[in-house]
Amino acid sequence: MPSGRPAALLSVYDKTGVVELASGLDDLGWRLVSSGGTARALADAGLPVTDLAELTGYPAILGHRVVTLHPVIHGGLLADLDLFEHVAELDQYGIEPFALAVVNLYPFTTAPGIELIDIGGPTMVRAAAKNHAHVGVVVEPVQYPAVLAELRADGVLSPSTRRSLAAHAFTRIAAYDADIANWFAAGEQAEASEALPASLHLSLERVQSLRYGENPHQHGARYRMHGATSWWDSAVQHGGKDLSYLNLYDTEAAWRLVHQFDRPAVVIVKHANPCGVAVAATASEAYRLANACDPVSAFGGIVAVNREVDADLAESLAPVFTEVVVAPSFTDEALAVLAAKSNLRVLSAEAPAPRTLDLRSIEGGLLVQHADTVDVDRAHWRVVTDTVPAEAQWDDLVFAWQVCAVVSSNAIVFAKDGQAFGIGAGQQNRLDSARIAQERSAGRAQGGVCASDAFFPFRDGLDAAAAAGIKAVVQPGGSVRDDEVIAAANENGIAMVFTGERHFRH
Repeated sequence: MPSGRPAALLSVYDKTGVVELASGLDDLGWRLVSSGGTARALADAGLPVTDLAELTGYPAILGHRVVTLHPVIHGGLLADLDLFEHVAELDQYGIEPFALAVVNLYPFTTAPGIELIDIGGPTMVRAAAKNHAHVGVVVEPVQYPAVLAELRADGVLSPSTRRSLAAHAFTRIAAYDADIANWFAAGEQAEASEALPASLHLSLERVQSLRYGENPHQHGARYRMHGATSWWDSAVQHGGKDLSYLNLYDTEAAWRLVHQFDRPAVVIVKHANPCGVAVAATASEAYRLANACDPVSAFGGIVAVNREVDADLAESLAPVFTEVVVAPSFTDEALAVLAAKSNLRVLSAEAPAPRTLDLRSIEGGLLVQHADTVDVDRAHWRVVTDTVPAEAQWDDLVFAWQVCAVVSSNAIVFAKDGQAFGIGAGQQNRLDSARIAQERSAGRAQGGVCASDAFFPFRDGLDAAAAAGIKAVVQPGGSVRDDEVIAAANENGIAMVFTGERHFRH
């Protein structure tokens, strides 16, 4: 029955901080109403708590599927206290209005299944959020301190606070429903053997404001899938300015590529394309080799290192204007050297997780595809020329193929001894890409290898590689003129391998 004190309904799965919140509410004279494990936790802490069963006249039933689904509960959450008829009905049925609802949900994504689909929790959250003119709704433990502080200071939550809490609550419910819908869609996809699910339900939260977008007049931010985490969330920035949209975009590309290599490796990315890649005995040597690939393009680039950065590597980095350097860790001496570069962003980060889907916006929706994966198992490749690659050439072919797969199409990569020498990227025809790779290698790829992300449609691209002294080529094959291209390779004594897999990247 109504008590004359403001009532708070507390029903949480995650009990982090709930006792402290309830204790603060009790000190302020609030009446605590709860059920199940939450009620036990409050009672064990010595707090006065009214069990929901006392209000509804029913215990939890159907294996706890029905606990809060009752007019006494939802009437208390949904009553518009500005309407006489609502107040009269509360009096008629002895329903006490709630001024605060503290509810969080079953953790569906931890073990997706029918019994972790919360019904009562989302229903209470929606009801309280709809009635935010009279009810504050709190769905995350992180919100408890601010809510309690405002109640202590003002006695009530302001209309703007209640509206903000309601907006967050509906965001949380939308994300929760999206998780469940995606689980069902994935099951239907598996049963139907579909390549992609029939529907995608995305819920993202802004987690990082950026200096600007691709250009200074554009706003930029990083959003994260609700409930997901990434290496960006745990990355530590040791120095430099705030990150921009392109800093994140290019750093992501560099960080993913550098983790394709088991040996010490360095990748330098500029405008989403690698302009320097090398593996070596040490990270310092790999940086020297990577920077030598195209030092002009490396100016203002992103450097990713898959080993700890020491003072020697930092001293090599310092004279070159670089936007971002990212590595698993830095020695104190290296950080001291790099700290002198006030504009350099220095990031230490965990390895990236594999991607599953790539999404791109188009008008009215998204283009969706499975993320590209690169097969470097030589057993799946096929030698199609009279000449067979030497063992050292095999290593370089694998290396060049890994690099080529992340270069914008049309892509040609020249490499030798674990070092990229010429990268032709983003051209409308493959011959121009081959000519750029030949020009930038400047004769250094003599005896090296060439990777092409798609087949050579004519022999002219292969002839350009031969003119650069290339002795082994890796490409998907599949052109109607494959025989012509193979003949050109045989004429020039070039070994050629078909992978059977194209790696266009736009």
